[in-house]
Amino acid sequence: MNIEQIYTGCLAQGAYYIESDGEVAIIDPLRETQPYIDRAEREGATIKYVFETHFHADFVSGHIDLAEKTGATIVYGPNARTAYDIYSAKDGEEFKIGKVTIKVLHTPGHTLESTTYLLIDENGKHHAIFTGDTLFLGDVGRPDLAIKQDITKEDLAGMLYDSLREKIMPLADDVIVYPAHGAGSACGKNLSKETVDLLGNQKKTNYALRADMSKEEFVKEVLEGIMPAPQYFAKNAMMNKEGYQSFDSILQKGNIPLNPEDFEAMANHESALVLDVRNQEDFVKEHIPNAIFIGLNGSFAPWVGALIKDLDQPIILVAPEGKSEEAVTRLSRVGYDNTLGYLEGGMEAWKKAGKETDSIRSISADALEKEYNGEITILDVRKPGEYSAEHLENAVSFPLDFINEEMSAINKDQSYYVHCAGGYRSVIATSILKARGFDKLTDIAGGYKDIKETGMKRTDYVCPSTLK
Repeated sequence: MNIEQIYTGCLAQGAYYIESDGEVAIIDPLRETQPYIDRAEREGATIKYVFETHFHADFVSGHIDLAEKTGATIVYGPNARTAYDIYSAKDGEEFKIGKVTIKVLHTPGHTLESTTYLLIDENGKHHAIFTGDTLFLGDVGRPDLAIKQDITKEDLAGMLYDSLREKIMPLADDVIVYPAHGAGSACGKNLSKETVDLLGNQKKTNYALRADMSKEEFVKEVLEGIMPAPQYFAKNAMMNKEGYQSFDSILQKGNIPLNPEDFEAMANHESALVLDVRNQEDFVKEHIPNAIFIGLNGSFAPWVGALIKDLDQPIILVAPEGKSEEAVTRLSRVGYDNTLGYLEGGMEAWKKAGKETDSIRSISADALEKEYNGEITILDVRKPGEYSAEHLENAVSFPLDFINEEMSAINKDQSYYVHCAGGYRSVIATSILKARGFDKLTDIAGGYKDIKETGMKRTDYVCPSTLK
């Protein structure tokens, strides 16, 4: 038996490859499926099943493509309804993978169809659970994503309480927990940076698994402090239910080199969004006018999903040399399948063609301290919890997460200094504001990390765990 966790840091997502005696099961695969197929072929194995723990909201799964290419059966737990062929398993049903068994544990709460898969080894021992978004390390899945007219988030939280205590907590302490996500995912609020643990340790350390916890306490604590779901979540969940274009066709269409003239024409006449995915320092120095920056070196896909409202938005890329395919792939992971090409030769080709460029004023934290006179407005684009924990006195909370909704609260005639925690999010925010006509902007390189090293007055630190 071989278990491999395939963890993707940008999405904070874990997919799983399980092989026994020449048969393979894949759990919650990424959109691009060829790596799983190549791995199985190298081992002379056959992909027999694709198990989905639930309808994912934060990424588009590769289950449909993988099944079409390999003939594998897609398995969901109870209550799953799709527009394509699946096997809808019953609670307690078992599937053989070589010499091991995968048992279905229906664990509704995060969603109605949420299912945990229990791996039983060749000796009949309970070896591991693949919990999806039912149980994370340090947290549990948010129960507010699958609410319906007759089902509230409180109802789902109550179901989750029962699922954890009836299906998962009775399992032995030495059972390994393999969750679908780790720290950085918006599917929970307090996820651990670790990606694998023993169930016994989670029983001791995970607040949601306290043995003396009542259902009422659980519902209150699980729902407390949940940020609004990113706008793309519901759209990705629908793609996972209804189906999507093949990844191969998306890559073929999107990874096309464009010369500067064709690139500019596409931006002007096809309403294509110019998305610059280079390093933020390069973007600040020089970029195409009205381009939006979201760099590949940060939490690229989640920020694309949070900030670009339309999944069908035509996108053309400015990417580092050799990174266009990666950008198209990572866009498709969150459902942005309408990439139309990339600027061949990058900014050098653009300038050689005599095209206009733009830049962003950027200064250090030390320079900010020298320029600060008590009258300039500082926009803090970190998350509300980061701002509440500690911030510059008189800085205005202006979270990047909600920039599209809150833009009317600021004035195009006013000057703004923009900072985040380390410099990535502030450049995203500044690029969006600049593209919308705000031109009196200064980015603070190094963000709050560097600001704390200056003498500028800050609020007293408040531990996030005490914030309400």
